[in-house]
Amino acid sequence: MKNINLKKEALIFLKTYFSLVLLVIVFFFSTQYSKGMTFLGIYERVQQILTFKLFYYAFHILFLILYGVVLLIRFFYKLYKSKGIKKMFLRLLITVLLPISVLLISYKSVLYYNNQENYTYEWNTTVENTSDVSNESYLIDKKHRGITVFGWRNATNEKAINELLKTNTEWVALVPFLYQENEETTVINTRDDYQQWSARDSVFIKVIRQLQEKKIKTHLKPHLWMSDGWRSNIKQSSKLAWDTWFDSYEINMLHYARLAAMMKVDLFCIGTELKTSILNQPERWNKLIHKIKEIYKGELTYAANWDGEQDVFPFWNEMDYIGIQGYFPLTTYENATVEQIKVGWKPHIEKLKTISNVVHKPILFTEIGYRSASNATIKPWEWNDFSDSMFDAISTKTQSNAYQAIFEVLWNEKWFAGMYIWEWDIRTTKESTYQRLNFSPRFKPAENIITIGYRKKSNKN
Repeated sequence: MKNINLKKEALIFLKTYFSLVLLVIVFFFSTQYSKGMTFLGIYERVQQILTFKLFYYAFHILFLILYGVVLLIRFFYKLYKSKGIKKMFLRLLITVLLPISVLLISYKSVLYYNNQENYTYEWNTTVENTSDVSNESYLIDKKHRGITVFGWRNATNEKAINELLKTNTEWVALVPFLYQENEETTVINTRDDYQQWSARDSVFIKVIRQLQEKKIKTHLKPHLWMSDGWRSNIKQSSKLAWDTWFDSYEINMLHYARLAAMMKVDLFCIGTELKTSILNQPERWNKLIHKIKEIYKGELTYAANWDGEQDVFPFWNEMDYIGIQGYFPLTTYENATVEQIKVGWKPHIEKLKTISNVVHKPILFTEIGYRSASNATIKPWEWNDFSDSMFDAISTKTQSNAYQAIFEVLWNEKWFAGMYIWEWDIRTTKESTYQRLNFSPRFKPAENIITIGYRKKSNKN
């Protein structure tokens, strides 16, 4: 066995590592700059990403793959030099190319099988909004015809907004993300200066202005995001730790309350799925609500999870809407019909109606969405693009049926104030639509179902 030159191997290892670092930096800067972000905005985004543990995991997995490729290239080059091109190619074919080909063919075959759907939908274009402004049906029936939109880019916002107008959307939810590592993290990431607008804020400010010019109403809905865990299950070891956590949350929310006030946003969401904090810190929430009201004079809501959090939130009287993340389980089987889904809604509707009558506030679905998968109505809150594509069967029909059922059983209820579809991604391409069984209804039959539903004026009963 030949001696390994450790110094040489270490040098190759380091060269590969730092080459990848440089490649990632160049790629990130070029893609973000092409989207219209300033250098300051890109720098702030990089700072935020560097706090994500998930980024470090992904980067080092990518590095190990790249380093493995480097080792393979060196191995086969040495084999070529010592044994010739024929033996090198034969070994390459047997040990690398053939296994990769088998895996790729298997993957493509599974995708092809899962993406076969015997469903033909006749698109109705006559219901689309052809004007360059919102229909403003909200002024008539007070229903939020909303969609949560992601992927805003300075260069393409106008086109994206015009596409939303076609769907009769009248409200858009904008989601700035807050970040903490896991359920036990004591402090949410905060910036150094919350009296100034960041480059990221400037993106939202510009989008809000553009939406308002089109008479589209805006809903600012900051979300707490974690690399590990769920925000509804935050755990702290002591009252001091809880207060430390809430201090950082309050700083963030008051910052966005100022933004909402400055931009005259129509609706501000003070929190999303923060059940354990609500239970542990009611006095802090009460104070925060009043601080927000001193800054922001528009309408308020809180987004409670569908599984009963609305029953433990004690401040609905301070809100304008009972906000609910409406991912209710509706069936226990796949490929549900509209009628079957409507039956599944009945017990949930009774509970929603009761709480609305008790609190004397309308119910607003701050989120509701369904994947284009055959099992979308079983556990609507579940999502994972890769496993969806590998293990779930596509069903744009089930997705369409789920939205159709909402318009048939909920839309005309006088206590129902409307909904925000989760989610509309303006980066989606028409070509990739049927390769991802995700929530976005864009380019799918569900888009037209929503367009038809949002076109209709609600009958007050």
